[in-house]
Amino acid sequence: MRTGERRTTLADVAAEAGVSVALVSIVMRAAPGASAATRQRVLEVARRLDYQPDSRARLLRSGESRLLGVVFGVRHPFHDDLLTGLYDAADKQGYELTLSAVTPRRDERTAIAGLLQDRCAALILLGPLAPTAELATLADRLPVVVMTRAVRHRAVDVVRTDDSRGLQLAVDHLVELGHRRIAHVDGARWVASADRRQGYRDAMRRHGLDEFVRVIPGGSGEEDGARAARLLLDDPPTAVAVFNDLAATGLLDVLRRHDLDVPGDISVVGYDDSSFSRLAHIDLTTVAQDIDTMATLAVSRAVERVAGAHVAHRETVIAPRMVIRGTTGPPR
Repeated sequence: MRTGERRTTLADVAAEAGVSVALVSIVMRAAPGASAATRQRVLEVARRLDYQPDSRARLLRSGESRLLGVVFGVRHPFHDDLLTGLYDAADKQGYELTLSAVTPRRDERTAIAGLLQDRCAALILLGPLAPTAELATLADRLPVVVMTRAVRHRAVDVVRTDDSRGLQLAVDHLVELGHRRIAHVDGARWVASADRRQGYRDAMRRHGLDEFVRVIPGGSGEEDGARAARLLLDDPPTAVAVFNDLAATGLLDVLRRHDLDVPGDISVVGYDDSSFSRLAHIDLTTVAQDIDTMATLAVSRAVERVAGAHVAHRETVIAPRMVIRGTTGPPR
């Protein structure tokens, strides 16, 4: 890297190699979880881009930590998008990220414990499911910033989207197109589900559509959306606002397999604006979360806490926005 050039980040390597940031991190740490072919491709790209590994070992030896630990879920594509933004934001602050994943066989407590062993300066938790009391206890040990979830405790910093407003935007968009029979596939007990469900109900009530309120049990995964779609088939609405983009893809698949045209027969709105929602064969209308702003604010807050800075407001709420693509249109 020549003087004055921007340092290559893990996000740059991931984009060039066509893999996730999390997978690049696994390869660069020589950890298990990547195939031989993927490992070789990532290392070749890293060499070509002149990626320099982080200085974690040197920092730990000197007793200084400029590591921000991040807990994320491998089942959430939106988390991968957030990781890309977090790497960019941390690089600008002179910090490195170390990742710890929640998987079907590795729970959140284990993921957090691994980061505590790495002597991180602060933790950034993406949509944690831990009770507020546990998060507060963790925050007694080191700064904790929670993303995409509301936590009402003065010891925990929060950066999140206004999820209630997000579902209101989705309903407003569908009503403007002429829809009245609008259903909502919720996220069950997942983070932000209650706020999004309430936003849907509030918007329907505001538009005088109380009689058409219909909440279908859902979840955060593709299979949850598929299951919810089957519940709608006997009496399909003209539009559906879904808890997130991944569930929306499962719903879309079932609708199309049953010869229902989208958006002709049913309009569908997702939530997150995950990178896959922009693919041509999905082309999903969705509610976007401002990833760059959220990542920048989360890293900045973590760094401020490490430095002992006083922060007046622990919660920062970011406005969502509608992204209109091909899965919504006027009802027939």
